[in-house]
Amino acid sequence: MAVATQFAYRTSKEIGVVDAAPIYRRLPGLERPEGNLRCCVYSPCGRYFAWASPERVTVVDASAGHLVTTLPSQNVFELGFSPLGSFLITWQRPSKDEKGDAIKNLKVWSVLEGHQAGPEEDEHSVAGRFVQKSQTGWNLQYTYDERYCARVVTNEVHFYRSEDLGTVWNKLHMDGVSDFAISPGEHHSIAVFVPERKGQPAAVKVYNVPEFAGPVSQKNFYKGDKVQLKWNNEGTGLIVLAQTEVDKSGKSYYGETTLYLLSVNGKFDSRIELEKDGPIHDVSWSPNSKEFGVVYGYMPAKSTIFNTLAKATHSFSLGPRNTINFSPHGRFVLVAGFGNLAGQMDIYDLEKNYSKICTVEASNASVCEWSPDGMHILTATTSPRLRVDNGVRIWHVTGGLMYNEDLQELYHVTWRPQSAAMQPLINSLHPVPIPHTSALAYLGTVKTPSKSAGAYRPPGARGQVTPLAFKREDEGGAAYVSNGSLSLGLGVNGFGKPRKREVPGAELGPEDGKNITAAAAADADEQLSKAALKNKKKREAKKAKDAADRAAGLAPTPDNALPAVTPSPSRSPERRDRRGHDRNRSRGHVDPRPSSKHGQRDARRSQEQYSNKSTPTPKTNGVTQQHLASEPLPDLTVTSPGGAGTPQDKKIRALLKKLRAIDELKMRRAGGEKLEGTQIKKMDTEDDVRKELDGLGWIE
Repeated sequence: MAVATQFAYRTSKEIGVVDAAPIYRRLPGLERPEGNLRCCVYSPCGRYFAWASPERVTVVDASAGHLVTTLPSQNVFELGFSPLGSFLITWQRPSKDEKGDAIKNLKVWSVLEGHQAGPEEDEHSVAGRFVQKSQTGWNLQYTYDERYCARVVTNEVHFYRSEDLGTVWNKLHMDGVSDFAISPGEHHSIAVFVPERKGQPAAVKVYNVPEFAGPVSQKNFYKGDKVQLKWNNEGTGLIVLAQTEVDKSGKSYYGETTLYLLSVNGKFDSRIELEKDGPIHDVSWSPNSKEFGVVYGYMPAKSTIFNTLAKATHSFSLGPRNTINFSPHGRFVLVAGFGNLAGQMDIYDLEKNYSKICTVEASNASVCEWSPDGMHILTATTSPRLRVDNGVRIWHVTGGLMYNEDLQELYHVTWRPQSAAMQPLINSLHPVPIPHTSALAYLGTVKTPSKSAGAYRPPGARGQVTPLAFKREDEGGAAYVSNGSLSLGLGVNGFGKPRKREVPGAELGPEDGKNITAAAAADADEQLSKAALKNKKKREAKKAKDAADRAAGLAPTPDNALPAVTPSPSRSPERRDRRGHDRNRSRGHVDPRPSSKHGQRDARRSQEQYSNKSTPTPKTNGVTQQHLASEPLPDLTVTSPGGAGTPQDKKIRALLKKLRAIDELKMRRAGGEKLEGTQIKKMDTEDDVRKELDGLGWIE
């Protein structure tokens, strides 16, 4: 019988360890830790479980729960084990001593069973100390056999023997190195990354330890500010996921991603060509080290399986997905969409020609992990991403819910690591295990989802087939193509009108109106309902009739035309125009301007403002243009003051603007405000400005 799987969780008040399938119970021998607990972790071998409180670090046996050792390390924020569980690494926040020197806040402890350290650090249990300022990449990296460990410093990667952490055993010097990863396989290899700088491309280089004379494989590339280095289990292949902080093409807010594949023997290195444009959401190796999966492209994303030669072997159906994860034995693969997606998980059987087993609805999940037995999946909703509905759920690979536990402020949850020998693969998916009572109770409270009413549609779009512009690519719509623009204009397939690039204030060309009306108007009429089309025709007929009436009113016949009247020089153009307007109304003429009192007053006010402020009346041989007018002026159309006029008019407007500024300065000085020297000099130019206006023929 296989050993029961186990998972541990940490909330704001406690830490719990639960034996999972098939028994689902708390670890009997463990007294549940409570209080302010900052972190917890299993050893990679699954032998130990440790957690940190403000006073100490406690290590227990993961199988029985009894105490192994305690370490007198206070205020620990990060914990980590070496691969075989021989060493425990702790990280504390950086600080300085009384002399101002940095305290060595990264400590490596020997895990000695039965050893109880006193209130002071035991020199026999502390194997090494380092100064580590950054919490990112804080931990040491060990080889699989714990023979060597390494850490990065400025322009170097330092190697140590595990039994002597006080002496640097070897150094790999590389200018600008920012990240590295040691392979997990039997061959001791290391991959180092140098980002772009001073116009030089970024580089990933692979070395055999300790032969650092030259790399056995390398790849140079641009668009690489940071990377994720992913080794396969055998340490024979390396995936490099490169990312830039900013996408210069403007297609994405989150930078640009590219994918590369390198072999440790140097025989293969290539960029992985992806068929769909868009970001790379996730990449994961299969446990067999012979294939890997990638989720990429604009939503709906594409999920593809590649072999070690970067050749696509299978592609799953498009969908809103951003996660891919292989089961520990490599038989199943999970393709899911978490984060801002719905939380659907598709499970496929790779041994049965990638056939789909089921789809699981795990909404709001922020954690998703395969169990070591390869037959269960753990999902959890954690804080601070979501502070409500926190809890743990365990699903069977066939889609059934096996266990549910609701928790308050859940911060961390993880499976206990177990080897394949402890959890052999079960070939048959049936019979499905009996769910725990907690799962049955939860399923009893879940309401059956009612039929969705669908998206809201405006009245003019109801009773029609959904346009392709509003469908995802996996639903039959057109593929999304990003052109770097944030415009949401729709084409003729959508309900809206097609948009074109227009410059504000620019006049339309003769062909601009023709380019839009033909196809768009025809499609718009086809999409309208009968009632909407009838109302549209009525509106168009009314507009045509009003236009004909206005044309008739502006062009009177010769029989009833008014004789020309010489205007009085003492009457302003506005008053003359209003007087003629009244006469036309008394004789039965139709006037197109507003007939209400408010409309007449608004029209006179706008015309007076434009005449008084924007259009001065220059002299022509001592006689103003008002005296030269021999017939009533036509209706004025207000335009931009700077859009027309002679150079003389423009000069007058500029001088009038200066006078208004000078008057404003006078009022500010009269109010007691202290003016600057340049403002006082500007006020002294008032006489010169007025003389220049008189010379141009301007009259106040």
